[in-house]
Amino acid sequence: MPLAIATGNPSYEAKAAQLKSRLAEQIPPSLRLPASILSNLPLDVTGIPASCGLLSPAELAITELDATAICEEIAAGKLTAVETVTAFGKRAAIAQQLSCCLVDFFLDEGIAQAKELDEYFRRKGKVIGPLHGLPISIKDHIPIKGRWASGGFLANVEVSKEDCDMTSILRRLGAGNSHDLLDIRYVVFYVKTNQPQTIMHLESHSVYGRTLNPHNTNLTPGGSSGGESALLALKGSPLGVGTDGGGSIRNPCSNCGLYGIRPTTSTMPTRGYLFYQPGYDAVLASTGPMCRSARDMDLFISAVRGAQPFLLDPSMIPMPWSVPSPSSLWGASTGRKLRVGVMMHDGVVMPHPPMLRALELAKSKLAASDEVEVIDYKPYQHDIGYDIVRELYFEDGGNAIRTMLKEGGEDSLPLTDWVILPSHTKGHDAAGIWALRYRKEIFRKAYSDHWLASGCDVLLLAPFPGCANMHDTARYWAYTAVWNLLDYPGVVFPTGIKVDPSIDVLRPQGEVMSPADAYNRSIYDANAMIGAPINLQLVARRFGDEMLLAAQEIVERIINA
Repeated sequence: MPLAIATGNPSYEAKAAQLKSRLAEQIPPSLRLPASILSNLPLDVTGIPASCGLLSPAELAITELDATAICEEIAAGKLTAVETVTAFGKRAAIAQQLSCCLVDFFLDEGIAQAKELDEYFRRKGKVIGPLHGLPISIKDHIPIKGRWASGGFLANVEVSKEDCDMTSILRRLGAGNSHDLLDIRYVVFYVKTNQPQTIMHLESHSVYGRTLNPHNTNLTPGGSSGGESALLALKGSPLGVGTDGGGSIRNPCSNCGLYGIRPTTSTMPTRGYLFYQPGYDAVLASTGPMCRSARDMDLFISAVRGAQPFLLDPSMIPMPWSVPSPSSLWGASTGRKLRVGVMMHDGVVMPHPPMLRALELAKSKLAASDEVEVIDYKPYQHDIGYDIVRELYFEDGGNAIRTMLKEGGEDSLPLTDWVILPSHTKGHDAAGIWALRYRKEIFRKAYSDHWLASGCDVLLLAPFPGCANMHDTARYWAYTAVWNLLDYPGVVFPTGIKVDPSIDVLRPQGEVMSPADAYNRSIYDANAMIGAPINLQLVARRFGDEMLLAAQEIVERIINA
């Protein structure tokens, strides 16, 4: 199918051209890939940064480290903050040329931040705190003072006047009330990443262009934090900050073979993020890390929660953070096994063959382990839950989106049209909103009862009914969005499995379960999806975030054994 391109009226086209030109000019000539490489790219471009000759062996070695190792090396004096951000910044510039993953590139500013941190380390002989000098990439709608941002449309593109709570906390982590640290920026910001029109697609295509999946550029890296996932897949960042209101951390991490967690809402900072529906609170988005190791998720959440973000935002829940040892919850000393429910499908859409292959392999390994009790989990009315959450996303029937498009002279993209389909969205008056939210609470209670009756500690399932899909085709979010409706935390992790057309053949799977199932079957093409990584998702009940990561450690270890 022909790909949609972000377009608009002449005013839109002129402003879009200016934004793209500004971004292109931010990439130094010394970091631009030669035409001989760009004109002959393979489908899988993940090897280009290492083979293009723009990074030294030392810089390549740095960018192979996860965030935890980087922080340890800096704290031990084996790495400097300057050489670390320089390596990741150079790799990010390459990633942008391969995948269109960025909206702002400011490596010079990052190096200036890093110099301050290195000078502090030289004087004091110690780091300020656990994330000292760590380069962190930030999603477009999360403001960094003085840098470009948007709320999903050309009409609200701006240079941010202030930090939001998240970036303010990251700047100050470890400083406390010490006056000699107040002017030192704690982590290192150097790039911001692409997201979709509306911030409500499992695709990342904006005024800056369409982001590509580095594992197979015919496929989407996911959304809405798809710029982050593409950058991380190309190792242009050790850790990124994403947001998730319907799957926007878990989907892109899954599409690109990464780790990511959507925490329970209101336990991580979100105040000050750009959005086009101020005051909206029907299905709250959550902030979480996107990274290349499980331990990095713990590292990031521990650091941010430890800064007591609830003191800045009274709507936050003051939750401490301490992931327990798995052996303290399950095993010989406790007399109980980890109870893992396995959901092969949600009763609405059957996952594609490679996802089923990963689930079946995981289930067999878990069943063979003496650490785990496997439960065949039966989904509970996921079709109803998905209908409720789709209507809740746009209680105004999508009018705010139409207004933003009109203000910017911006044409609506196909997935924007799809998310606000009149059959799934309605313009409600106050009584209609109350009735819809009451339906949500009834569903939440019924689902909670169903989960408790199952006896599961955690649930293993697909994060999407397939791997990374072709562009403009991601229409079924229920494998993630139902958990947003319930506010259950979810973590995704790689299996090491990739799509293999010789194995992952679409075979007759019985009766079509729904129109969405028929559509999902129609978009599967193993040859087109070759090489796409396969992740799995683990979900826990609300506020079970710490237990979830402890369980994920066990489940991943058994699956990868």
